[in-house]
This record gives sequence, C-alpha cells and structure tokens, in this order.
Amino acid sequence: MTTTSGLSTVRADIARACKDAGRNQTDVTLIAVSKTFPAEDIVPVIEAGQRVFGENRVQEAKGKWPALIETYSGIELHLIGPLQSNKAKEAVALFDAIHAVDRASLCEALAREIDKAGKAPTLFVQVNTGAEPQKAGVLPQDADAFIKACSQTYGLTISGLMCIPPVEEAPGPHFALTAKIAQRNGLKLLSMGMSADFADAIALGATHVRVGSAIFGSRPPFKGPET
Repeated sequence: MTTTSGLSTVRADIARACKDAGRNQTDVTLIAVSKTFPAEDIVPVIEAGQRVFGENRVQEAKGKWPALIETYSGIELHLIGPLQSNKAKEAVALFDAIHAVDRASLCEALAREIDKAGKAPTLFVQVNTGAEPQKAGVLPQDADAFIKACSQTYGLTISGLMCIPPVEEAPGPHFALTAKIAQRNGLKLLSMGMSADFADAIALGATHVRVGSAIFGSRPPFKGPET
C-alpha cells in the first residue's frame, strides 16, 4: 500500500461514516498523523492534497516541518501528544492547534507565550476518560472545573476536547462521554478517533479524527529525544 492509496481509502471511509451518521463530510477534519515519519514519506501525502497533519513531539516537528511549510502552502500542523510546559514557546510558534491542554502549569505557560507571540493556536483540553494513570489528561469529573479555569483564571480560549480511549475497552462510551462534556461546556470541537475506530468517533460527533497507520503504514521507531 502506498501512502496516497492509504489516504484515498481513509477519505472514502470518512465519507462513508459521515453518510451513515447523517453528517456533512466537511464537518470532519482528517489529521494525518505523521509522527516518526520522515519528510520524504510525508511529501506524497501533501501532494495528494492533504494539508492537516499531527505530530507528537515538538522537537521532531521542528526538525522536518518548517521546510515543508515553506514549500507547500496551506499546511495546518496539530500537536497531538503531551506538551511539556517548557516547550510552550516553541509549540505556540510552530503549531496551529494543541490537543493536550491538561494542567495548570501548562495553562500558565501557554497563556504567557500566546500573549508574547500575539497568536493563539486552537486549544483542546485532553480528557482521560479511562482514568489511566500512565496517560495525560484531566479526569472526567474534573473537566468542567478545569475548562472554566482555563478561561477565567488563565484567559485561554478552549475550542474543544480530545480523548484517547483505553486500548482494551470499546471506544464508543469514551467518545460519548467526551461529547457530553463538550456539549455542556459549549465546546464545538471534538478530537477523537484514530485508525481503528474513527468511524465510531464520527458517529458520536468527532470533528477531528487522527489517522496515522491507515495512511502511512507501519510506524518506524522514534529516534531522538523525548519532548
């Protein structure tokens, strides 16, 4: 499978899922997750028309995306992995969206850097719907208060929520819970669903689906510092 054929298949699957859910396909944004893949693997996907990409690490993204952004117009870059507070400046400078806002120290750092830069990425709060200790994100019972604090305490504009369901559980209830939290907080965007379950996520209201292996194939191991 080539990356372009994988992209075509994913696009067709998204269109089918939207039709089945009675939704407009234009309401669902495909984030092609390019983490660990080199620029030469990403270029064919860009040239096939994909413009929204997801990366997990600030340092890795800094190494490959500035040149691609300079070469190709209209690229939108999303940080979908955890963000260290000391990387907030670089993240605000490089990314159009940050999907893992989840703690006070990060809110403080983002607010400071957004004010300095005069530009604000689209921000998602990550909800740890499975209460998994190894996973980032606010607990569901704390989400309402945290979303309120983001706005009232830190002056951040939160546009949506992101979740990553536990791998051993059915994703549907986790997507439904995330959508319910978003709805009662007046948030329009839902980043949920990956290669194996994005159709379920679309049925439950996802506005952004994060798809990597179904487009790019097996992921090479990451080589570089953790960030």
